[in-house]
Amino acid sequence: MAIIPCGSMRVTWWGVQPRFMLRSSVVNGVSASPHCSSKRLASISSTIFSQKPMNELFGSASYIKPCQRRGARLVVRAARDYYSSLGVSKNATKSEIKSAYRKLARSYHPDVNKEPGAEEKFKEISNAYEVLSDDEKRSIYDKYGEAGLKSDGMGMGDFNNPFDLFESLFDGMGGMGGMGGRSGSRNRATEGEDQVYNLILNFKEAVFGIEKEIEITRLESCSTCNGSGAKPGTNPSKCSTCGGQGQVVASARTPLGVFQQVMTCSACGGEGEISTPCNTCRGDARVRKSKRISLKVPAGVDSGSRLRVRSEGNAGRRGGPPGDLFVTIDVLPDPVLKRDDTNILYTCKVSYIDAILGTTMKVPTVDGMVDLKIPSGTQPGTTLVMAKKGVPMLNKRSMRGDQLVRVQVEIPKRLSGEERKLIEELASLKKEKAPSVR
Repeated sequence: MAIIPCGSMRVTWWGVQPRFMLRSSVVNGVSASPHCSSKRLASISSTIFSQKPMNELFGSASYIKPCQRRGARLVVRAARDYYSSLGVSKNATKSEIKSAYRKLARSYHPDVNKEPGAEEKFKEISNAYEVLSDDEKRSIYDKYGEAGLKSDGMGMGDFNNPFDLFESLFDGMGGMGGMGGRSGSRNRATEGEDQVYNLILNFKEAVFGIEKEIEITRLESCSTCNGSGAKPGTNPSKCSTCGGQGQVVASARTPLGVFQQVMTCSACGGEGEISTPCNTCRGDARVRKSKRISLKVPAGVDSGSRLRVRSEGNAGRRGGPPGDLFVTIDVLPDPVLKRDDTNILYTCKVSYIDAILGTTMKVPTVDGMVDLKIPSGTQPGTTLVMAKKGVPMLNKRSMRGDQLVRVQVEIPKRLSGEERKLIEELASLKKEKAPSVR
């Protein structure tokens, strides 16, 4: 068996050599290479003659099916163009290659680009940069293509971790403009989680606001280890499983190629360090404690309102800022008054006599009992407005809604003899005054 490098292709021979004839035409757009012998392989741009049909000899432009003739077998694999992957010319300088890689890495890094295929593109440009940035690898690639790299000992799945390569370039440069690399986040201070507390108020407390003292339970920084999570007097050591990266790369060879997956290191939990855990917090760097805080509820809140109390959530890790406390409001209903946004609804009952003659009556409001004038001739279902007796607007206490009073006229089902006689006299009088119809 012999391996003959030809440009960007590798030809492997077994047994008897196949016969070739020259032609000036180009097959499948494959360029010629000066390194190929005219006796064994006249030219990559030559047509390969065989007893088999042409469609069996060439399956596609990127992969040529094996052909056999009297025990001979030919395998040809087209290579990837690393220069095209980075968008640079073959005469590009190291500086131009590095600049092109940085620009593409920012665009296709999986932490920024969530589109399908972004991570594969990121790995492709990382592999291309790894080859073209190394003088020796680039020289082999320029002469023999990807086949030369493989014959030199580098397999398809033997490239370095693309994320390590990325971080080595952006380390000390502020990351990706504030995004940071993957391993850069494992040792960075992280903000604590937010907490949620449910507060129940009665009707008037929600209308006018109140200051309440509430007790919450949250995670606070461990005072024993000063929030490090490590036992006092001990020093953390680099994780031997991931080498301090916090991530491991799992590779699996399949008939379709080598698949790689970057996973969080299970040995150190992505921290990159192994330490003896603190006995108080058990390595979490935080302990759960209760705390009483004073909470000022503004006037006009309603069920579903949410208040935000900054920095009263769980403590952060590695000196990170604490989260916030979110207080959700539930308001107990009032048995008499109903709320409709900033308005308050109330239904009052009046006798038919008061509706006819008019009267003044006391009605309940959030401010207490208030006199309400019922005009004479008020019809059933009439709504009377008590201005500015409603709910203050949230964060605008001087502005209030109204109280809307719906009048319900009561008609008696039974009358005394004297009441009936008086109503009959009234009806008779009404008929006498009614104009006659001709």
